[in-house]
Amino acid sequence: MRQITHLSLHRVAGTELRVISDVEQGVLPLIQVEEGVVRIYAQKALWPHRWVDLFILQDLGPLVSQLPIRADLLPGGGAALAHRPLVNIYDLADLSGCHVFINRQTMEKEGYWDDPTAVQGLLAHEHAHPLAENETTRASRRLQAKLWYEMKNEAAEMVKGEGKAESISSVAPPSRILGLLDLLICKLLLNAPREVLANEVAIRCGFDEALLHLDRRNVDHAGRSVTGRADLYRQLREREKQGGLTSGMADLLLLIGDMDGYLDLALEVAAFYRAGRQSDAQRLDAQLETNVFPHLVPEVPRAYADLCQQYIALRADLTPCEMMTWGEAVLSILAKALASKGLVLNHRLEMAQG
Repeated sequence: MRQITHLSLHRVAGTELRVISDVEQGVLPLIQVEEGVVRIYAQKALWPHRWVDLFILQDLGPLVSQLPIRADLLPGGGAALAHRPLVNIYDLADLSGCHVFINRQTMEKEGYWDDPTAVQGLLAHEHAHPLAENETTRASRRLQAKLWYEMKNEAAEMVKGEGKAESISSVAPPSRILGLLDLLICKLLLNAPREVLANEVAIRCGFDEALLHLDRRNVDHAGRSVTGRADLYRQLREREKQGGLTSGMADLLLLIGDMDGYLDLALEVAAFYRAGRQSDAQRLDAQLETNVFPHLVPEVPRAYADLCQQYIALRADLTPCEMMTWGEAVLSILAKALASKGLVLNHRLEMAQG
């Protein structure tokens, strides 16, 4: 059992804010930022909460241990929960309150802990999730993707798989490739409507400068991470020379790595376009075009532009049938990029009963 070092109760614009922390230092500035975020949202008619539990923890281990019980309440699922800087867990059937968890370990690693503007952007985004609930988000939770993969290139035998395929080629770990593809589908299709709409709500509610600051930081980080991509490129080519990879497989892995590392920035930029903040969106796009895209395989900037258009066009009142049509368009963008490197992505979208 971890020792609680801070426990306090605050009343902010009619909302009861309860703070629980096992962190000894740096807690008060975060509470002040949270109070400001709650105060701004509470002025809006769409604010549903009477109480907020704010947990400021060394890491999210205590939450992860309880996740099987509350996984259905977590937007986007909990696969990468332990590494998220913040998460907001709320009950769709009762929006009278929510539980916000701050992960000090990840916040410090990402450089957010001592950046109040970035913290404000992160908290504003997480609080926007329950405010952004609508027909589209409800339909997105029921959306399921059934996938079939087929690998084709001159040096690898053709292998087919369904869902979690047993193998894709003897020259690359199948779990790695299929795991990355599953992550792409999760981030860019299944969870994307909730992320885009939450960002839009936060921007429209007055947190545009905080989110712009946060996104510019993230784009700067993406630009710096290109160095790491160059290292990956050299490693893949070295494995190719040693016979551990075919040329086609190395190209595919590099493409998937680029897609995984940079395409989710479209979720951030599209929200500014949706909220009418075109100049802010263009500033972010200019950063990407100058510092990031020239270093990636050309299929990635093209897929980014196409995804942005799909996210901008996303309506808030999609029926399940319309959600599947929208999802087909997103999957087609990803499939087109993957096909350029020899991976044929077949898919079928379904709606779970609900």
